Amino acid sequence: MQSKRNYSLKALNTFGIEAVADRYVRFEAESEIDDFISRHAFKESRHLVLGGGSNLLFAGDFPGTVLHPMVKGIHIVEQDKDHLWIKVMAGETWDDLVAFAVNKGWGGIENLSLIPGSVGASAVQNIGAYGVEVRTVIDRVEAVAISSGQRVVFSAGECGFGYRSSRFKAEGQDRFIITAVVLRLDRHPRFVLDYPGVGEAVQALGGASLNTVRQAIIDIRQHKLPDPAVLGNAGSFFKNPVVEYGVLENLLERYPDLPHYIQADGRFKLAAGWLIDRCGWKGRCVGRAAVHDRQALVLVNRGGASGQEILDLSEQIRQSVDQRYGIHLEREVRVVGPDQ
Repeated sequence: MQSKRNYSLKALNTFGIEAVADRYVRFEAESEIDDFISRHAFKESRHLVLGGGSNLLFAGDFPGTVLHPMVKGIHIVEQDKDHLWIKVMAGETWDDLVAFAVNKGWGGIENLSLIPGSVGASAVQNIGAYGVEVRTVIDRVEAVAISSGQRVVFSAGECGFGYRSSRFKAEGQDRFIITAVVLRLDRHPRFVLDYPGVGEAVQALGGASLNTVRQAIIDIRQHKLPDPAVLGNAGSFFKNPVVEYGVLENLLERYPDLPHYIQADGRFKLAAGWLIDRCGWKGRCVGRAAVHDRQALVLVNRGGASGQEILDLSEQIRQSVDQRYGIHLEREVRVVGPDQ
């Protein structure tokens, strides 16, 4: 275990924002988590559970303790002729896990290739891309309750998964340290290729296999999205809004080319990137913050930007979309700072 005071978080968030935590604690074994929680009371002090830092915007220094579980390991806990259940420790890098599964011939997460972040954070965010969400393969989540030190196990149904959300992001935010996620993967992969552009990219690589699907997703993402190691960002900054049919109908009367996708509950998902682009934001720079020139959903740190600059830009975008379309964009990225 590492414990440090006045610790810089710049290397621990993909925006590359400079922020300092009063205290930073890194865990590399489950026993370290148990021991630390048993010796510290967090009922009154402020704390933040950090994953891969790929869905965070530090809007200032963090006046509290950052808890960073980096426990690693992958092993099979159960299997049958069709599936296998693997326990993956929270500190594993998500894309390393995807590569591992693909190399083993295990299906279910290949469409989630190249998503940054940790395995523990994948359950917090219910990560999703190209027609797949991680909730569809999560069997259970293992965690430690910060207030009591009690070990708890949540079934998939108890995790409260929604669109880019879970109980760990809502009412359970920073109440638990996720230690491991158990995934149910397929021995006989069933490919999801109906997302626009995916099927064509896979065919261009020679047809559907775990390797070609993974490579196609990587190629698409690298073409559309900036590498956080080169240009600081946290991927999609906003969620795609979901509206009732009446709202969609009114919008289509004025904007007949508005992209929309029916959801299982009968509502319609709109493309936030399209709305932002049509408001003239794609590629625009405001000081050291900017909207990416190939994907309007992505805000970037052009170098040396503060979290407040990124946040201010996001608020200007939200006001612009609201004024033009009457649609309120919700942030997908979590904002953390002295006042948040």
